[in-house]
Amino acid sequence: MGHREDLLEGAKRCLLQKGFARTTARDIVKESGTNLASIGYHYGSKDALLAQAYVALVENVSDDFDGDGPQAEGVPGSLERFRWVWSNIVATMREPGSVWRLSMEVMTLELPEVREHLARAQREGGRGLVALLMGVPEEEVSDERADTLGRFYLTLMTGLIAQWSFDPKTAPDGDALTEGLRQIIEAAAKS
Repeated sequence: MGHREDLLEGAKRCLLQKGFARTTARDIVKESGTNLASIGYHYGSKDALLAQAYVALVENVSDDFDGDGPQAEGVPGSLERFRWVWSNIVATMREPGSVWRLSMEVMTLELPEVREHLARAQREGGRGLVALLMGVPEEEVSDERADTLGRFYLTLMTGLIAQWSFDPKTAPDGDALTEGLRQIIEAAAKS
């Protein structure tokens, strides 16, 4: 690995250990075995590096379960698939050092450079959720679908992260979310 990759890996470890606001450039350098100048050279700033490291952590979590793999449950687009995906997401929230707890901190940051980077990643996050839930390759999810259905799923994800951060004992699991969706579908069918 070169300095760029070492910095990214070191920044990911620092984020999980210390969070965004408490991680310093020196922490990253110590964790990655690189030097301070490498951060500016490869990423422009510590905050830009941390933003990319955060996005990489989120992508790594989503890689833990593949919607097209043999372990996938339910027909794409079904309530069973919905339950399976959200149950997997909730399982990652239960893990110590969960990236989702870090997400609450990241959502409150007032750093324009970080917000811009993460805002660009929103569409791709939505695209990934649509692909998982609907059983299609990400490249087949249109921008329009990512901006509508994908944003709906991201909104659900943000609320789920908040509930798990505030009170894991009462936060919903995949079964509760699926039952809520079933009730929405049932009410919509009546109207």
